[in-house]
Order: sequence, then structure tokens, then C-alpha cells
Amino acid sequence: MLASAVLVAVSFMTVVPAGAQTAPSPAAPPAGQAPAPPTLASVAPPMPEPRKEDVASMDAILAALYDVISGPAGQARDWNRFRSLFVQGARLIPTGRTPEGVARITVSDPEGYIARSSNALSQGFFEKEVARKVERFGGIAHVFSTYEARRKADDTQLLARGINSIQLFDDGKRWWIVSVYWQAERPDSQIPAEYLPKAR
Repeated sequence: MLASAVLVAVSFMTVVPAGAQTAPSPAAPPAGQAPAPPTLASVAPPMPEPRKEDVASMDAILAALYDVISGPAGQARDWNRFRSLFVQGARLIPTGRTPEGVARITVSDPEGYIARSSNALSQGFFEKEVARKVERFGGIAHVFSTYEARRKADDTQLLARGINSIQLFDDGKRWWIVSVYWQAERPDSQIPAEYLPKAR
């Protein structure tokens, strides 16, 4: 997704080998004792108001997601617009392999993504959806969104192609992004035909 090619190439985020154990959660306080107040690191910034047109439908929020990270070199991204698309506690999770072939996964939140990708995106980056497969029940939806990434909007050469696995939630008033979990295509891991654009 979201700057997939750039993030893979530059390795902005701390990456955890697949299967590695994460740090254990802090122990719960003894019965009757109030929990400790949250640390600054766990307090998210205030949620910006979204553009109503960005969150009015599934199509709208997916279009906004791709649009907000895309732009020519030197153009600042509208990170408040980006933040406004995500539910509190949302996660962005790129996967890939090291040059040695070790499978890796990174777990970040929107603030972590912004901090680590802003510079790379400002060098010029365009990502667009080229195919979509949706599963939905009630207010929850899962989207396999196949993407293509380029340095310039009119480039004929791709930076990357892959699939964004996007979890969405419709609360009856607006749509939210819950998570974006993605993998770029590799020579040994090609996108199946069912997730590619249909031949015309």
C-alpha cells in the first residue's frame, strides 16, 4: 500500500521477523488499585474532522486513502486528512522479505507511518487501485485492493505492484479504516489472476 515501494526500499520502519514474539503487555494492577495513567506515547492526537465526501461510502474512503498519499515531488501531504480516515487504534502493517529472504512484518499506527514515510513520499509517489475484491457483513468489510505505484503519475514504469488488505467499518454515519495490511509483488510471489484487472 501506501508508499509500499518506498517503504520496502528505504526500510523506514522497525521491522520484526515473522513469528517473533512481541513484548508482553504490562501486568494488570492488583485488585482495588487504579491503573496507571497512560503515557504520552499511548495518547493519540485529537482526531481531525474528515471531509464528508471522503468518508461517505466505501468507494469514497478508499479513493481518499490512495489520493492523500499520492503527489509529485516537493508536494506536502495533507496528514490531517490522512489521520481523519482512521479509527482510533488503527494499524498499518507492511510485509516483505530482507535481501537474505527472511520474512518480515512491521506494525505501525498512522502517526508512525507519517513519521517514517513523509520524506520518501515527498520525493514523488503515486499509488492507485487497479482491482478490488470485497467481502462484507453488516458494518464490517474486508477489501483486497490491488495497487500499482509509480514515481510520477504518468510514468510507464512501475515502482511496485501489490495487494492492500484493508479492513473497514461503517458505523452508520461514516466509514473508517481499521487496518491496512499489505505486500508487494515479488518474482517468486506473483499476484493471482483473480486479483488483477479483468481483461476487456
